[in-house]
Amino acid sequence: MSWGRINHPSEMVNVGDHVRVKVLKFDPQTERVSLGMKQISEDPWLRAGERYHVDDRVRGKVVSLADYGAFIELEKGVEGLIHVSEMSWTRHVRHPSKVVNIGDIIEAVVLKVDKANEKISLGLKQVEPDPWLTLDEKYPAGMRVRGKVRNLTNFGAFVELEEGIDGLVHVSDMSWTKRVAHPSEVLKKGDTVEVVILSIDKEHRRISLGLKQVSEDPWPSLAEKFPAGMEIAGAINRLFDRGAIVDVGEGIEGFVPLSQLGIDDLKRPNDAFEVGETLTMKVTRVDVANHRLILSVKAWLSEQDDIALAEWTSKRNQVRAKIAASPPVEAPAEAKPRERATESTEEE
Repeated sequence: MSWGRINHPSEMVNVGDHVRVKVLKFDPQTERVSLGMKQISEDPWLRAGERYHVDDRVRGKVVSLADYGAFIELEKGVEGLIHVSEMSWTRHVRHPSKVVNIGDIIEAVVLKVDKANEKISLGLKQVEPDPWLTLDEKYPAGMRVRGKVRNLTNFGAFVELEEGIDGLVHVSDMSWTKRVAHPSEVLKKGDTVEVVILSIDKEHRRISLGLKQVSEDPWPSLAEKFPAGMEIAGAINRLFDRGAIVDVGEGIEGFVPLSQLGIDDLKRPNDAFEVGETLTMKVTRVDVANHRLILSVKAWLSEQDDIALAEWTSKRNQVRAKIAASPPVEAPAEAKPRERATESTEEE
């Protein structure tokens, strides 16, 4: 009936109308004649390649929505598809109904014309300039901005700087002094936070943000606060195969390598130590470059008298017996910042 899209014959004809049609097929056996109305006029796709070119701006009506995009009627019989990926520069559009509605008259850009298969690919976002091309001018590296925590993942938090523009605060950029295993230790969804722009990757559309960079790096001064050989006490925060993370106060964590826990035949720290117990240690060194306070129980033990050594050994045996009697629990793997691990194994 039409080269275009119709839902019911009443859109084209009424009972009693006189119409001009073309005979398409005659079947004498079934006594049926197939007729066509649209064939009276030229197929619009025959000249579509001449009328529509890549980069042309066109106007059309939204006539149908699918999960993957919106169909736009450019003229009767010629429709183009705007895929959901071509609807917004900044938003992840899950369904076209979030952007357009049936009946809307919109402007789009022709991306591709496939005359042979009667397909035209359109872009909605291309009507406006790509904001990512100039985003580094709006948000230069080092700039402080405020944003809302939109989502948390195992490796960081996504912070919305403006509608559709998110940046990532990696777990390694959340604290100068604490090993953050999960961003929920520092932030929660919905928080408004101040962050620093670290870098913008326009090609891959990524913004790296820093939370710890809002304050000054304390590690140069920590080297003076914790001189080598200083005795220090702290509670075990985490145990993993390579050692223990110990809280020494004021939000500062130290690392005790497995070889420095004071037990020569120890295979896994959680075979002889428990999270929450307090250890007395010596400062081995402060690694300012890698932001690590290296501690040693072994160095502290080497300076103790026989009585102190006996007490420590007795307590350790009690802990080992308690752990052995409990159901086996795997030591959690160390939370390594994704793609930013700069761990030194020198002390191990």
